[in-house]
Amino acid sequence: MKIKSILVILVCGCASLQAQERWTLRQCIDYAIEHNIDIRRTANDAEQSAVEVNTAKWARLPNLDGRAGQNWNWGRTQTAIKNEDTGDYSTVYVNTSSNGTNMSLSTSIPVFTGLQIPNQYALAKLNLKAAIADLEKAKEDISINIASAYLQVLFNEELHQVALGQAQLSKEQYDRIYRLAEIGKASPAEVAEAKSRVAQDEMNVVQALNNYKLALLDLSQLIELETPEGFALAAPAVNLELASLTPPDEIFQTALVNKPSIQAARFRLEGSKHNIRIAQSNFYPQLSLNGSLGTNYYSTIDRTFSQQMSDNFSKYVGFNLSVPIFNRLATRNRVRTARLQRENYALQLDNTKKILYKEIQQAWYKATAAESQYTSSHTAALASEESFKLMSEKYENGKANAVEYNEAKQNLMKAQSDELQAKYDYLFSTKILDFYKGIPIE
Repeated sequence: MKIKSILVILVCGCASLQAQERWTLRQCIDYAIEHNIDIRRTANDAEQSAVEVNTAKWARLPNLDGRAGQNWNWGRTQTAIKNEDTGDYSTVYVNTSSNGTNMSLSTSIPVFTGLQIPNQYALAKLNLKAAIADLEKAKEDISINIASAYLQVLFNEELHQVALGQAQLSKEQYDRIYRLAEIGKASPAEVAEAKSRVAQDEMNVVQALNNYKLALLDLSQLIELETPEGFALAAPAVNLELASLTPPDEIFQTALVNKPSIQAARFRLEGSKHNIRIAQSNFYPQLSLNGSLGTNYYSTIDRTFSQQMSDNFSKYVGFNLSVPIFNRLATRNRVRTARLQRENYALQLDNTKKILYKEIQQAWYKATAAESQYTSSHTAALASEESFKLMSEKYENGKANAVEYNEAKQNLMKAQSDELQAKYDYLFSTKILDFYKGIPIE
């Protein structure tokens, strides 16, 4: 019994520790990168590109094919008969059944392919770099989405704390008015109004808690958690310092160097040059070196299997030259298609740059607006807090009525909510700007 009790305590303790584990933003991002299906699929695409690089790398090597065949024949067939007097063989046709065996090894070595092989290898390497850049972009995209969802959870959590504070104030005021009513210094209407305010604030607490739980659920689903049970976030040490924002043009110049979307577009544009040369290679003659070894056996010849294998052994070495003369303009059209594809890649790079600059401009203006909004909302929150403090003193001294008090309390809650919203908008906007400057989201 003692051992069972100890085991139960240990299991419960481990479960409690697991439930109390809180996730940082970095842990959420790392977990999502490891488990997100889109990222895993993009990683497989990059791995496939690596395989294609390996294939293109060894394309210059000779191939080697081995063949073996066995056949059976019935009816009129050619056979060799030995003349006993002269020892010579003569060929005659007879009706008989026969069988034969043949074996061979052949190889082909590309000597000149119109520079197709080196261009295919260069194109495969650039495609691999583009695939790796696509993978990095997928990781960055999921990081941004998680950062947004993470900050939304923290925002809703703080709103819940604000609602709890407001509900606590309402309860304290209700208790005070109830005591005053007991000694005849407050009317039943005032007690009912205070009780109604407590119920309203408690409903706000429940709504805020539901919003927090829904935001937490969205985040857990985004990072591919199997279940949101026991999932909670670590409260980061937010030291909000307003600093001057880097101009968007300066951020854009930095982003042109380090953003994976730009790198992928550049790699594909560079690869399109090799794609044109691959299409042009079909204008040139193709030269290959070929060789083979072979032997065979026929049952109708009056010699043993090993003798025939030795006597019929043959060797072949030769060059094969193929000169393109006319292929119904197929090569010319492939070259034209490759050049059009290059133009499309150039347009895609320009469009990617424009989209990036637009995103940076939007992020910068949002950060500027969020900074101004936070400054004003922070000032308003401090003023509302001071106003509510003075109103509370007046209300307790009977110099203000319940309507004025509740209005001041509502103004304080709104000011605090606005400040929280502005704070997290500013945090997210500055993280986005740092992201464009190449600073990882932490």
